[in-house]
Amino acid sequence: MGNAQQRPPGRGDGGGGQRAQPCNPGPGRGRGESTKQPAPGKAPIMNGTQRDNRTHAADENSASGPGQTGVDQSYLDAPAGALPPPLARLKNEGNMLFKNGQFGDAVEKYSQAIAGCEEAGIDSPEDLCILHSNRAACYLKDGNSTDCIADCTRSLELQPFSLKPLLRRAMAYEYLERYSKAYVDYKTVLQIDVSVQAAHDSINRITKLLIDQNGPDWREKLPEIPLVPLSAQQHRREELPSEEVLQARAARKAEEEARKAEVRFSSLKKEGNELVRQGRFQDALEKYSECLQIKPNECAVFTNRALCYLRVDRFQEARQDCDSALEIEPTNKKAFYRRALAFKGLKDYLSASTDLQEVLQLDPNVQEAEQELEQVTLLFRESLMSSAAQG
Repeated sequence: MGNAQQRPPGRGDGGGGQRAQPCNPGPGRGRGESTKQPAPGKAPIMNGTQRDNRTHAADENSASGPGQTGVDQSYLDAPAGALPPPLARLKNEGNMLFKNGQFGDAVEKYSQAIAGCEEAGIDSPEDLCILHSNRAACYLKDGNSTDCIADCTRSLELQPFSLKPLLRRAMAYEYLERYSKAYVDYKTVLQIDVSVQAAHDSINRITKLLIDQNGPDWREKLPEIPLVPLSAQQHRREELPSEEVLQARAARKAEEEARKAEVRFSSLKKEGNELVRQGRFQDALEKYSECLQIKPNECAVFTNRALCYLRVDRFQEARQDCDSALEIEPTNKKAFYRRALAFKGLKDYLSASTDLQEVLQLDPNVQEAEQELEQVTLLFRESLMSSAAQG
């Protein structure tokens, strides 16, 4: 996946007073045929009672919404931070266009306001941060992730650790499948405000993807997560979390612990299997034992550990592991076969014979079971003869 849109020339986010060109209009944007806009702060020119709809379609929508006329536009002249009235109006128009879903037209208004600040020499980091962040929101809505990231980065240069630009940039990174950068931004968002549920959900989703991509050591490949200063953190110590919030936190923690346990289990089992292939059965025993501490009902681990116990002549432990495996999976051939070998080591030839016959009932083609059954039968007869002679 990626973003096929190119950044429009003259966006007004760093140099000159050129006006930005709009993104491709999305559904329902309701733009006119022309992109010409009135000068900042000036009302559209009227010719008697007729209005040039092509030239001023964006203004009409920003003031009253699609299909409405004659609505009071005075709120567009409301103060906006330290911006002078003409630039404040452009920002307010952009806000209304954004609410109406006209994201390309809103981009034009924000771009004009940014360019106007540069031309007028206005140095208000807070207002410029908001303008870039608002324009980034438009780009994000239009699927223009590249320009969204650029505007969010500029916002964060102006006002470090601003919540909205961080969150929007994280979403854009995730859309572009740049998961490591998205993870870092989402983590930074949660340092600022731990109650942002969208960040929690995205981290859970991205963590799975990063584990699949980079394996158990995925955290080591992440960029450094910045430490948010206390002055930027939105503390809510005076507010006790609700029961729902506490439950959600507990659920997230349990889910995270389960993921970590799954990764650890897979790694230990793989190590144990490799040690068995190397003939290092005592070391493999330790790995399988750790596996069972994580997943105490894993049948395959019991049968694997039983094999190790057999190889080091610990027949009683091998029998117990096979018993546990058969409680979980009553028709497991390996468990029956290895328990038969354990019974053989314990010289309980009758029980060994019974288990071997069970294996052959489940699968008559197991040659090892046929051979063992012949040996066990012979040993059983010899033990009976020896007992009779002693008697």
